[in-house]
Amino acid sequence: MRVQHLSLTDFRNYAQVEVSFAPGPNLIVGRNGQGKTNLVEALGFLSTLGSHRVSTTSAMIRAGQDAGIIRATLEYNGREILTEVQINRSGLNRAQVNRSVIKTRELTRFFSSVLFAPEDLALIRGDPSGRRRFLDQLLVLRTPRLAGVLADYDRVLRQRNTLLKSARASGLRTTQLGTLEIWDDRLVALGSELIDERADLVRLLGEPLGTAYRAVAGEDHGPMLVPSLSILGADEDAALEAVTSTRTVSPGPVSTGSVLTGSTTADSFRAALAGLRRKELDRGMTLVGPHRDDLVFVLNSLPAKGYASHGESWSFALALKLASAELLRRDSTTGDPVLILDDVFAELDLSRRRRLAAAITGFEQVLITAAVLEDVPEELTARTIRIHAGAVVDG
Repeated sequence: MRVQHLSLTDFRNYAQVEVSFAPGPNLIVGRNGQGKTNLVEALGFLSTLGSHRVSTTSAMIRAGQDAGIIRATLEYNGREILTEVQINRSGLNRAQVNRSVIKTRELTRFFSSVLFAPEDLALIRGDPSGRRRFLDQLLVLRTPRLAGVLADYDRVLRQRNTLLKSARASGLRTTQLGTLEIWDDRLVALGSELIDERADLVRLLGEPLGTAYRAVAGEDHGPMLVPSLSILGADEDAALEAVTSTRTVSPGPVSTGSVLTGSTTADSFRAALAGLRRKELDRGMTLVGPHRDDLVFVLNSLPAKGYASHGESWSFALALKLASAELLRRDSTTGDPVLILDDVFAELDLSRRRRLAAAITGFEQVLITAAVLEDVPEELTARTIRIHAGAVVDG
């Protein structure tokens, strides 16, 4: 899979721009603030329907405009397709493939990419919501139908929370209790599927993560991923205890708090809801489920958050994205995902630049942004696109 051509209209600082890309490495060079990251942000949005920089899509629309358009010609499964999304400041976004209207969430079926940017340090140091979003985006890239499961879960969660708030305000009535149990059934069915899919994904990421970390850092600090499940009452300490006692991440029996033991996910979910019923009614919100879970990153048997150095955190986040790309590559019937590295090389010393260049050269297409040409190893600069003030000036 690769991007042949990208066209943007009223996106970020671009009124209109056309950019062609080649197979292999493509380097986008420009001083800070010229618009190079905007190009890869647009492609990342086509792949995940999210931005790595902002949480609201309206921020990507050029100032003073009502909508922005991302249009890309892709080589997909041996054929050429045209994908397009219109991001609207008000109202729903709209999407097309080969000029035929589709549901926007279906775009992820046609374009697979993995983007790493400095903002991804928040995966290590930030809130659990970012780690959940990382897992869910990768789930959808691997299995597009899960986009519907995630959407359905969010809808059920909102409905259940509304009922809990209403019950808190008026006092729980018999009719409300029956309705709550109906929403419980839907929440457990959808949420259990997501919990199990995430657990399987974490297990599959383990081996390529270790390989990628050694390739980037040049040494082995034992990187590990440990689920922290709210339905088991887990927190980071409980998950870390599981790691240090077993030295493995596995879907089989380990200590409670990080993985399930014996009972099914659905049984544990139902038990957690029953045990927290009074507290949920008091607070008017759902307190357990995949929307409350976390993922603990471990280096040298310690949680990376709070213990890893800046360089170790950077290497872990980068390795996590390289592992994601490798996993998608193994699963894919349409070729490699497009690997996107946004302003990465400036943060690395010379030896790590060389190791990273060696690690990515096997991918079908790699898009790299940099403010300084000399920061990027020479073997990645054969196809160079220069950006200045929202325009392609060379390449």
